[in-house]
Amino acid sequence: MVLAQQSSIGALGVWDYLITSAPTPLEGIRDAFAYFVVVADSATDSIRITEHGDQVTISHVNQADLTYEAACAIRAYALGLYIRRLGEAAQRQLVPQQVTLAAKAPRRHDNLARLYGSRNVGFEAPDSSITFLARDLAAPAPHAQPGLSAVLRRHAEQTLAAAVPLHNWLDLFRTALASAHDEATPTLATVARRMALSTRTLQRRLDEHGTTWSHEIEAIRRAHITTLLHKTDLGIDAIAARSGYADARALRRAVHRWYGTTPAALRSADRGGEAHVQGDPADGVRLRLHPGQHR
Repeated sequence: MVLAQQSSIGALGVWDYLITSAPTPLEGIRDAFAYFVVVADSATDSIRITEHGDQVTISHVNQADLTYEAACAIRAYALGLYIRRLGEAAQRQLVPQQVTLAAKAPRRHDNLARLYGSRNVGFEAPDSSITFLARDLAAPAPHAQPGLSAVLRRHAEQTLAAAVPLHNWLDLFRTALASAHDEATPTLATVARRMALSTRTLQRRLDEHGTTWSHEIEAIRRAHITTLLHKTDLGIDAIAARSGYADARALRRAVHRWYGTTPAALRSADRGGEAHVQGDPADGVRLRLHPGQHR
């Protein structure tokens, strides 16, 4: 509530002015919808505007679960921000006919009623939304300047054209996983918190991208172990301990599954040797060495 109330015009750059400088608040929120990617990740959040009869409903769609508190806070903040910007465009308080939140109902919601200017607040809806009378949003904005909206739209387009492209969602997940792995043995809950997602949403998003938590964990372990074998002189027991494996035997089995060889042979090959692997000596098979190599 406090964050929405303290977000003055300009806090979100050109996106704010798209709403407040349009000929009408309705045209402003339409521009905000068209250029939403300027301020948010369209892979997780989006705006939907529905006009039906004498009412206009503005929905904020977020992909996280209703039980995830951070996502619920984002939804509540977004609605409060839209109401504030639309009121600033109209230069008067706009009272919504109805507010719905994709969140579990709290014991009390007095703060939300003050934020939205209405006690007609519903919970556990599919999407978070605010509904206004169409005439309130279609009334001319008092301080609109002819042609300014077109200038702002061009500026928004230039901002997008000059922006550094975002990584896709899977890249962002792998960055968060690598960061967690550098600090400790990562868990699903740890990475989910870093990405502001619930564990269920994170698992669903991984499934949508054709992968799984266990697959991603094994991939980062493989990369980590390969780096330790190639760049350090740590023993196999030490590498196993640093990589989340129970012991050296478990590590050897994993390396054989990935590369069809042993950790020792993989390390030797990287350092200029030409080891041909028949198996791991610890598992009862022999390693054949070329002349000049030593056990």
